[in-house]
Amino acid sequence: MPHYEAPTLDDLMRRVMTDVFESGERLNPSKGETLDLHACSLELTNPLARLSRSATRGHVFSPLGELCWYLSGSDDLGFIQHYLPHYGDYAEDDGSVMGAYGPRLVNFDGVNQIDYVIAQLSRKPASRRAVIQLFDHSDVQGEYRDVPCTCTMQFLVRHGRLQMVVNMRSNDIYKGLPHDVFSFTMLQELVARSLGLELGSYVHFVGSLHLYTSDEANVTRFLDEGWLSSEAIMPPMPPGDPWADVRALLRAEYQIRTAAEEVTYPGSPYWDDLARLLEAFEKRHQSDALQGLRSKFAYDSFWIYLRNRLDRLEVQQQPDDLSES
Repeated sequence: MPHYEAPTLDDLMRRVMTDVFESGERLNPSKGETLDLHACSLELTNPLARLSRSATRGHVFSPLGELCWYLSGSDDLGFIQHYLPHYGDYAEDDGSVMGAYGPRLVNFDGVNQIDYVIAQLSRKPASRRAVIQLFDHSDVQGEYRDVPCTCTMQFLVRHGRLQMVVNMRSNDIYKGLPHDVFSFTMLQELVARSLGLELGSYVHFVGSLHLYTSDEANVTRFLDEGWLSSEAIMPPMPPGDPWADVRALLRAEYQIRTAAEEVTYPGSPYWDDLARLLEAFEKRHQSDALQGLRSKFAYDSFWIYLRNRLDRLEVQQQPDDLSES
């Protein structure tokens, strides 16, 4: 079983991407030709380094939007298409998203699985039953366009830290993996804060870890950037029960996404910065507005993502014929 271990998401992706080029098997599943590695384990030893810093893959806006979709319990296609338009490719004819994680996380057959995990580990810290199930037997009973790639999430308290182990049936290295690691380690940190624990490592098991051949050029550009700093990108989540802040963030997200006249920010530096990232996404085509947001962030670590966006806007505004500039 191939095992990859690294302190940052960028380091982890580079090792996996390099290996899939060297050892991947060419397959042709339903969504297109892939290079495939099977039965892989990936360990992110510092879950705070959950975001890529690269120019080509350094995205924070869509992963954060997707996390809000999950935590809201929503399966609304319009919500997630606001951040990830391609989700429409996976919707059923009636517009439903069969593989939406939100309802399965917070209301799966009437069970809020996140609450269950927190309650279980509060009662029995050594429990091995703190498991969230996403893939279900009903997912194989119809020809659905999309079903969850994630089978289970297990939370384990070891040496006073909260470890997380995720089992995936399938994972796209280029598009899916960065989003999954972000959302799942954020959930890990939410549960850790709920229990008053520090973060442990994050382990990601995948049956089919693959790269679509249509993304090979993109991956090559990512690898050509070279190795990046190992600094942790995100600040630690504030101590204490985080769920009132989560609800406040979700309220702000809705107000920002629907262009409400007034946005109510959560009221703490960490959570306000996450809301400001969502605001930056709404202003992603406005250079002056993005520049104006910089001074409002409590944490400088988020500036890189605004700067990347500003750099892309500058390139887009260059005249086609440089002799006219």
